Amino acid sequence: MKLSRTTVVLTTFAVLLSGCGVASRAQDADRGGSTTGGPRPSSGPVGPIPAGLEQFYQQKPDWERCGSGQQCATITVPLDYQKPAGKTIELQARKVLAKDRGGRIGTLFINPGGPGGSGVDFAESAGFALGASLLRKFDVIGWDPRGVGKSTPVKCLSTEQMDKFIATDGSPDDEAEITQLNDQAKILANGCQQGSGELLPHVGTKDAARDIDVLRGIVGDAQLNFLGFSYGTYLGATYAELFPKNVGRLVLDGAVDPAKTSEENNLAQAKGFDTALEAFAEDCAQRECRLGRSKADVLAQVDKLLADTDAQPLPGDDERQVTQAVAVLGVIYPLYVKESWPRLEDAVVDGLNGKGARLLALVDEYTDRSSSGYANNSGEVIYAVNCVDRPDITSLAEAKSEAVEFAKESPRFGPYLLWGSLPCMNWPVKAEDKPHPIKAAGAKPIVVVGTTRDPATPYAWSVGLAEQLESGVLISRDGDGHTGYKAGNSCVDQAVETYLLQGVAPAADIKC
Repeated sequence: MKLSRTTVVLTTFAVLLSGCGVASRAQDADRGGSTTGGPRPSSGPVGPIPAGLEQFYQQKPDWERCGSGQQCATITVPLDYQKPAGKTIELQARKVLAKDRGGRIGTLFINPGGPGGSGVDFAESAGFALGASLLRKFDVIGWDPRGVGKSTPVKCLSTEQMDKFIATDGSPDDEAEITQLNDQAKILANGCQQGSGELLPHVGTKDAARDIDVLRGIVGDAQLNFLGFSYGTYLGATYAELFPKNVGRLVLDGAVDPAKTSEENNLAQAKGFDTALEAFAEDCAQRECRLGRSKADVLAQVDKLLADTDAQPLPGDDERQVTQAVAVLGVIYPLYVKESWPRLEDAVVDGLNGKGARLLALVDEYTDRSSSGYANNSGEVIYAVNCVDRPDITSLAEAKSEAVEFAKESPRFGPYLLWGSLPCMNWPVKAEDKPHPIKAAGAKPIVVVGTTRDPATPYAWSVGLAEQLESGVLISRDGDGHTGYKAGNSCVDQAVETYLLQGVAPAADIKC
C-alpha cells in the first residue's frame, strides 16, 4: 500500500521496482484510452456472464509479443458498469506464458498494490517476483487497473506541481502552514477534476474488481486465481465479496483490513512505521552504526533530522530542497525492505551533516521520479481511489481535533498521516462505500499472509481480514519489511506455492 501522504500499501518488490511508496499527492478518460465502440466478440468465456456485459466478456484481445515469453494486449471495459452500453475505457495487460505449456494449470492474476501500482510492470519482472514453480505452471497476467499508468489513466498534476505537493509541510505547526497544505490539497483535487473528471467516479476498488472478472472471463478460466499484495489484498477481497462463486485460489499478502475507517488505518500505519523504525534503530545500534550505540540514541538522531528539516530545509539537487515532508518520505521508504536499512543510515548521517542528496534520491526512487519527471501517475491514483473508496476527514476543524490524538499516539509519523487526508476532504467525488467486514460467504479457502513488523500494512490487519473471511486462513511471518511472500522465508513461500499449485489450503493457521 502506498503511503498516500496518508496511506501506504505496495509490495516489497513493487516498491523497489517502481518506487511506490508514500507520495500521495496524469490523463483523461477521453484521451489515451476511452472509446465509444465496443470490443470484438468471440466464442463465449467459461463461467457466468453478468447481464448486459456479454460484449466485454466475449471480446478476443490481440495478444502481441512484447518480450521473451510475454504477450501484451488492450482490454476494453465499461467506464460505468451501471451503463454498459455507454462509454468505455481501456486496460493494458501483460501475460507471461507458462513455461510448461502441456502442464499449464491456468492463469494467475497478480497485483502489486498501491493503489496505483503497475501490474504490467510487475508482470514484466515476474521472474524475480514469483517462484519458478508458479512460472512453470501458470500463465501470469498483470494489468494496470483503471486509472493507472498504461490503462486509461487519471491525470492531475504537472511534475512541478507534484514536486511542490510532496514537499509541502505534511505536519503543519500553525494556521499558515495548515492553509498552505490545504491549498495544495485543493490544487490536486481540482487538477484531477479538470484532467479526469469523467473517470474519477469510476476508479474505485469495486469497479476495478469487476474489471478482474472480465479479465477472468476473457482468458477462459472458470474461477479466478489471484496473488495480491498490500492494497491488492483489498482488491482481491472485494472481488471475493462481489463474486464468491468465482473464487479459485486467492492469496492476499500484507492485508488491508476493510472494516477499518480511514482514521483507524492512518493511525495504525503511523504506529507501524514507528515499530519498523524502532526495529531499524535497534539493528543499527547492534551494528555500531554512526547514529549511536543504543536504540534510543539512533531514534534521537532521526528525530533531530526531522526537526532540523522542519526549521531549515536541506539542499537536495539543483532545483529541489529536502523539506521535512521529503525527509519523512526518505526515512519511511527504506523501512519497507530490511536490506535497505544501511541506506537509511547513510541518508540520515548525511542529512545531519547538512547534505540532503541521499534523502532526495530515496524519495525519487519511492515516487519513481527521474530528471525527466515522474514515470507514472501513482501519486495521483492513490488519492483518486482512496477518496472514492471510503469516507475520510470532512473539515479542517475535524483534522485539527484528530491531529492532537495522532500526535499523542505517534508523534513522529501520526500528524503526517492524519493531515494527508486533506485531498479527500476537497475531493470532487463522494465516497461510494463505507468500511465493513468482508465475509465472502461461499468462497473457496482464501489464504491471507501477514508479517509481524510490516511497516505499511500492520500485522493486525491481516489477522482481521483472515478472521472476517468465512474461508480465511492466516499465514504469519515473523519478520521485518512489507509483505511476506518471497521475503526470504521458505516456510511462507512453500505454503503459498503449494496452495496455488495444488489448490489445497493449509488446514489451520500457520506461523512461520
